[in-house]
Amino acid sequence: MKLANLEIFVVAPPFPGWGGRYWIFPKLTTACGIVGYGECYASTVGPKAMIAVIEDVFARHMEGENPENIELMFRRAYSAGFTQRPDPTVMGAFSGLEIACWDILGKARNRPVWALLGGKINDRIRSYTYLYPEPGHVDPEFWVDPDAAAGAAVRFMEMGFTAVKFDPAGPYTIRGGHQPALSDISRSVAFCRAIRDAVGDRVDLLFGTHGQFTTAGAIRLGRELEPYNPLWYEEPIPPDNLLEFAEVARGVRIPLATGERLTTKAEFGALLRHGGVKILQPALGRVGGIWEAKKISAMAEVFNAEMAPHLYAGPVEWAANVHLAASIPNLLMAETIETGGAFHQQLIRNSIVWENGYILPPDAPGLGIDFDEDVARAHPYTGSALHLQMQEAPCDYTNGNRFEGGAPSSLPHKT
Repeated sequence: MKLANLEIFVVAPPFPGWGGRYWIFPKLTTACGIVGYGECYASTVGPKAMIAVIEDVFARHMEGENPENIELMFRRAYSAGFTQRPDPTVMGAFSGLEIACWDILGKARNRPVWALLGGKINDRIRSYTYLYPEPGHVDPEFWVDPDAAAGAAVRFMEMGFTAVKFDPAGPYTIRGGHQPALSDISRSVAFCRAIRDAVGDRVDLLFGTHGQFTTAGAIRLGRELEPYNPLWYEEPIPPDNLLEFAEVARGVRIPLATGERLTTKAEFGALLRHGGVKILQPALGRVGGIWEAKKISAMAEVFNAEMAPHLYAGPVEWAANVHLAASIPNLLMAETIETGGAFHQQLIRNSIVWENGYILPPDAPGLGIDFDEDVARAHPYTGSALHLQMQEAPCDYTNGNRFEGGAPSSLPHKT
């Protein structure tokens, strides 16, 4: 087999757009006609520039190569341009292409990808979701209303979820970490209290942040959340100073989780060596692909750490997460968009099954998904914005902070 052709789909999910403004899916075809799909979770440059990066990585490091040679192609991309260090844009491009290679390899052998990764140790995968408003009832007030969040938590609990995530702690900005406003702390505590009162001990609380705080600010907020016993405190400080996570861990009695913005085993290895984080959340469309995530999982075992693959993207990255999760012994859970996401499932013709709080790993060859190119072509992204964007304005200590969850849509919200 040799990799011969590349096609790229940039797809915009319909309003309300859970999973980001757009998703990037590379399609690889071998000279013998086997097709594989991947997904690039990259948000550092706009879609036109990202397409150019993906095309360059493919042509420079992968075209004409046997798709079995994952390790060789990774080392080419990782070392390109005399770098040999993590680069989120290049590795984001490579990750999607690498996932497509695994899809090809599974189809060539008529086996699911999990079977090529050491086999299946998890017959079903515990899943969690963000708290989203009910379809047709998207309202900006939802993101700052503890009672609305508690109602959503009950709704998801009744579907079968045993863990839900929420992020009421204010804005994440380009300025790096900040001290939380007291109103952000009060609102965060109110969310935890309302959700815990609503679900009791039936559902784990996953407190989401996105690198908002200084080390001291993260500790101040985390200590206030401790009485509600969240399962994790996610990425409380920016990801550009991995050593500070250990300082937060010493000051807060909630397990720390992080990883969606990290790439390759180099960054995760540093995180593990310096301590503090025992729940790793790689995004497979950015971290280096499935094989790199498998290596990170093995490293985590040595440190008695667990894996919780991250998902704020489309269904192909979700499928890659599922195959990794099926094959590793130190799995905690995997993120889903609700029960799989209506448009996510439409794109893959409902080929991944979510059932009573768990994802069932597919048995079909490759990633086990049935990617619908007609749906992808019918929903192109034509803008120039980034997949996700950070706020430029600083934290507001006078008027309070409001932050809309997900990828803010250009469409008006119901009021």
